Amino acid sequence: MTHTTVGSTVYYCPMHRSIRSDGPGYCPDCGMALQPKGARFGLLRHIFSNPMHVAVMIALMVAIMAVAMVW
Repeated sequence: MTHTTVGSTVYYCPMHRSIRSDGPGYCPDCGMALQPKGARFGLLRHIFSNPMHVAVMIALMVAIMAVAMVW
């Protein structure tokens, strides 16, 4: 499971970086689902890719904190 081919997506185990595969599957050591390389901080990169995402996130956090303080 440690082989790769050029141009394909490489999947790896989040717990065991030495476990790699050419396709999705499960880690033979721990049973966790293999993730595509580069997906670790994908959501975080997406949120910070646009300033509007950050503004909406901050506005929602402030609104939730205000409601929690009043409640």
